[in-house]
Amino acid sequence: MKAPWGFLLRSAKRPMSCDEVAKLLQHYLDDVLDDRRAVRLAAHLDDCRNCGLEAETYLQIKQSLAARRVAVPAESLDRLRTFAAQLAEGHDQHPH
Repeated sequence: MKAPWGFLLRSAKRPMSCDEVAKLLQHYLDDVLDDRRAVRLAAHLDDCRNCGLEAETYLQIKQSLAARRVAVPAESLDRLRTFAAQLAEGHDQHPH
């Protein structure tokens, strides 16, 4: 008889999907994601050009804002959060 937790081991080994990465990316960049998921997400970013570019863009924005220590208007933060949520839901911002 197979162990009932076997699916956990399989899910830890399977690659993360782009949808999963989109939902967890901000937590990863904020360094608040648990180690197991952080390792899987990092592996996906190494393999997926689109997700890697998205992560790099977010990281550059965060670093730029932190370096300038400027007060970001609430409406700008709201737009960024809305944009990130739309990406996480799979809405394509740029039609092909």
